[in-house]
Amino acid sequence: MTDVWQLWTYLSQGPLLWLTLTLVAYVAADRISLLANRAPLANPVLLAVIMLAVTLWVTGTPYAVYFEGAQFVHFLLGPATVALAVPLYFNLGRVRKALVPMLAALLAGSTTAIAVALGVGYALGLEMEPLLSLAPKSATAPVAMGVSERIGGAPALTAVLVLLTGVIGAIVATPLLNLLRLRDWRARGFAVGVAAHGIGTARAFQVNETAGAFSGIGMGLNAILTAVLAPLAASLF
Repeated sequence: MTDVWQLWTYLSQGPLLWLTLTLVAYVAADRISLLANRAPLANPVLLAVIMLAVTLWVTGTPYAVYFEGAQFVHFLLGPATVALAVPLYFNLGRVRKALVPMLAALLAGSTTAIAVALGVGYALGLEMEPLLSLAPKSATAPVAMGVSERIGGAPALTAVLVLLTGVIGAIVATPLLNLLRLRDWRARGFAVGVAAHGIGTARAFQVNETAGAFSGIGMGLNAILTAVLAPLAASLF
């Protein structure tokens, strides 16, 4: 056991181990989700986070050491966000036909997400830095962290809030939209993308391809609008 622990200590200092474990955890989580028939609670991101968190806790590995490897995956968030232009391009015709209601929904969703987060945080007496970190939580991580830093929030805290927002959104979106009897896949997907960014978009693609495409559009447009509205809202505090 001593030899095994020494080998683990040696390997854990290199970034390749943590990059590999991150990918393996997600593949395993996705397999579990598939076996669970894509049940909302069996969200691959949530399961992978739990696996990795338990691994870090059991091995006593600092987050900074883990991030040495995970930063390669983190880097891909930027290109992935830019790639959201692809579903927008392929659905331009459908977007033009529903442009006015989409813009109205985008403005309502983005404004509500920021206002509710700041309003509840302020009412509960949050200090200024964590309060401002809440403002961009419904935008995709690269944009949210950049906005958070600009308005005086803590980007690391914002990243955690973005993850929680996406996971919660991915879990509750399908049951909630079914309960509301919303049948239009464009509307369902767009709502999920605006509220739950990339994690919600991944869930939308699991449910329906059209919903996934419009979720990606909602996610991209909300990132742009959040970058404008969050600083304006933060200036009020």
